[in-house]
Amino acid sequence: MKLDELKLSKYEKESEISYSFGIFPTFELVKKQSDKIIIIILSSKLIISKDVESLLKLCKEKNIEVKYDDKTINRLSNKENCFVIGVFKKYQTNLICDKNNLVLVNPSDMGNMGTIMRTMLGFGLKNLIIVKPAVDIFNPKVIRASMGAIFSLNILEYNSIEEYLFKSTNKKYSFMLKGKNVLGQFTFDKRNVDLIFGNEATGLPDDMLNRGESVIISHSRDIDSLNLPISVGIALYEFTKNN
Repeated sequence: MKLDELKLSKYEKESEISYSFGIFPTFELVKKQSDKIIIIILSSKLIISKDVESLLKLCKEKNIEVKYDDKTINRLSNKENCFVIGVFKKYQTNLICDKNNLVLVNPSDMGNMGTIMRTMLGFGLKNLIIVKPAVDIFNPKVIRASMGAIFSLNILEYNSIEEYLFKSTNKKYSFMLKGKNVLGQFTFDKRNVDLIFGNEATGLPDDMLNRGESVIISHSRDIDSLNLPISVGIALYEFTKNN
């Protein structure tokens, strides 16, 4: 396939394809979602290392096309140190039934989104529910911030919090500054649980106080709140310990 036939351009939300920038996210793409890949593009400046050799070997095993093309690399990426790009078709996934879910309501920051994806995978959670409006999960900035963790997750999006609440039957733990339960001072249920977080600016609406259990993460009065990825990391550590 000729690259000019693909007519690749900078990422757009409305496009049916997206990109993984960098060798590690692209390696995860090849390992986890190889059937979605259109082509892997390399820069002539790429230094052949063990990681690169492993990537090329895996691409060969999975019959994935690899081409060198500096012009396309430069056109798609704003970073001078981007030497590998994976081009893939956007896709939909289904949650694993009877498992615990992380729920993000209206997340708005791409870097935070990617960091949370990597964090939840690190703690063994693979089900992610996103309530819109929300950041575009297939934006290359999210993919890079996740270091490719996105390709190991099962993600389901709802159009509103009302739709999510209507369809979800899991027990709910809502993390809020007004939470009634202090994290670390109670015992979580461990099965069929939703851990719910609001967005970076406004958190969750007050009516979530009456939806299952509300939880507060204690911190000093020197700050008004913890940022979202830190809160998620602390909550997941407490939730998964002693499992």
